[in-house]
Amino acid sequence: MHSGMSTETNSQIFIASDMLGPFRGRRLLMLCLFLGLALAPGPVGHLTRGLMVDAYVQVSAFVAATLLLFYGAERLFRFDIGSALKKSKGFQVPMAAILGATPGCGGAVVVVVAYSSGNVSFGAVVATLTATMGDAAFLLIATRPDAALVVLPLSFIVGILSGWFVDRFNRFDLTPDTSGQCEIAPVIGRTRWQDYAYVGLTLVGLVFGVTQLTGTDIFARYGKDLIFSLALAGSFLGLFIWATSPLKAMTNIADHRLTRVAEETSFISIWVIIAYLSYSYAETFGGFDLQAAFGTIGVLLPLIAVLVGFVPGCGPQVLVATLYLNRVLPFAALIGNAISNDGDALFPAIALNPRAALIATGYSAIPALIVGYGFYILAPGFMN
Repeated sequence: MHSGMSTETNSQIFIASDMLGPFRGRRLLMLCLFLGLALAPGPVGHLTRGLMVDAYVQVSAFVAATLLLFYGAERLFRFDIGSALKKSKGFQVPMAAILGATPGCGGAVVVVVAYSSGNVSFGAVVATLTATMGDAAFLLIATRPDAALVVLPLSFIVGILSGWFVDRFNRFDLTPDTSGQCEIAPVIGRTRWQDYAYVGLTLVGLVFGVTQLTGTDIFARYGKDLIFSLALAGSFLGLFIWATSPLKAMTNIADHRLTRVAEETSFISIWVIIAYLSYSYAETFGGFDLQAAFGTIGVLLPLIAVLVGFVPGCGPQVLVATLYLNRVLPFAALIGNAISNDGDALFPAIALNPRAALIATGYSAIPALIVGYGFYILAPGFMN
């Protein structure tokens, strides 16, 4: 950390400014919208409730379990990453790529902050931003581990190669301004009742989800009323956590893992629900076959997915991953987006050095297009 810009000023980048009492203004409207749709009479309410249960049992529960394991291991094996990066001059790019390929955005943010401190090269920033898939990685690991075993290692390799290339050939003057200061994410500081309740409900949902994976009819085994009651309670508790969260970006490693799991899972889940509802509403009420429509512009899908990757934050990237899981987007689009997207790490990058952030994003787009269209042309049916 450095003197200059105050912590209070810079941490505003990561703290919500649209609070209405305990709620975020726009998020409160979204919470009310989802509640209204779920309570609506007739086919709208019936479809909405069913989709929210599906999203909870099939995705949210597995994401929460994955996060719980990941953050538990992170706390158990924690070490001073920033110091290790500074001392490992010859291995900064591979280490940065490893941190980027780690699920979530925390590792990539550490590299971005280390760059602002003058501790790592610009190639290390490109490596970590290219390798990261953000929170979408948790979704992919939880639901399609076979695809994750291809996407994450491939992004890691592409990140290393990109970082080395940039360090060797980059001609832009991107010397970091080390007078700034960046707090990665503010600390919530306490484990809340909703954290315990939400994680407990997701673990119950995990039982339903694992049972469903065995091919068992979970409604016949556990009862439809029980599943709907617990899953909808968990879904709306997650929406409550999301609507009251003071954070704009990632969680802080100093917070308890239950708090981090609740915050991250609720954030991912909202985008999964949006994707589920958008897809099914378009088909059921609009007569719109999204899969067929995307099929008519198949050659543009990797490009579109790469461009979506330019949008800061993990939400749009979770949406892309969800569309892939629903077989709307091909693997070529998924891998293109995984390489081009920078997740929440783009927020501190923009705040600390907007020019460097823009150039790094441009650099990551080149391998994203090459790899994405490589799969589209040479292996069009791979993992679709």
